[in-house]
Amino acid sequence: MSTEAPSLQKVVLEFKSTSLTVPVLLLNSNDVEQIQQQLLEKVAQAPDFFRNSPLLIDLQKLNNQNLDINVPALIALVRKQAFMPIGIRGGTEKQNQDTLALNLPVLSMHGVNSAMPEKPAPKTLPVPDAEEIKQSEPLVENKLITQPVRSGQRVYAKGDLIVTATVSAGAEIMAEGNIHVYGTLRGRALAGVLGNVESRIFCSDLQAELISIAGIYQLSDDLSPETAHKPVQISLDNQTLIIKDI
Repeated sequence: MSTEAPSLQKVVLEFKSTSLTVPVLLLNSNDVEQIQQQLLEKVAQAPDFFRNSPLLIDLQKLNNQNLDINVPALIALVRKQAFMPIGIRGGTEKQNQDTLALNLPVLSMHGVNSAMPEKPAPKTLPVPDAEEIKQSEPLVENKLITQPVRSGQRVYAKGDLIVTATVSAGAEIMAEGNIHVYGTLRGRALAGVLGNVESRIFCSDLQAELISIAGIYQLSDDLSPETAHKPVQISLDNQTLIIKDI
């Protein structure tokens, strides 16, 4: 009988944290017919962009207004429009239970599974001391791109992203902070992808297919012709994208 020690088992998988950009559906009304109609209109503007797109459904606004909605019916509706829902956030306990029953995850506004209280209590944040801030402060990694970003390429920055060349149609640039494009922006630009509503997009020539800050986006068809082919600054104000000439 062999007395050799068994070889170590080969590691065939690992878990890693990552940052993904996922469209968020923010609902201001529980009128299912209106939701369906406006989804149809949005999808018609860019069918290839939305087809089989993952979608996170945000119910916080509805629940803040005490507007209930049938979650299974809502999930079925967005699937009918070729979206692939990946879960909800901002739901009540019942909405979360209905979502879990559909084998979909529940996320809070901070990405942790928890129910939204029926009557939210006033929120206060403890003030950390200087040592806590120093230890918890994330590493910011700004990125500089000096070559054109070509169609099909995706660029991601953990801090600000600076592009001194053209961003072609079909390209996608993403940043956790601000985006600066010192050339023509024809592709998709997504700033504040982890929810930073203070992020901004600056570009010398706006011809974008899509612009987004903290998940709030506009497609090219939504952009005013008055802002095209101009240097602009894009910011977010009360969940509305504001485009101003520079």
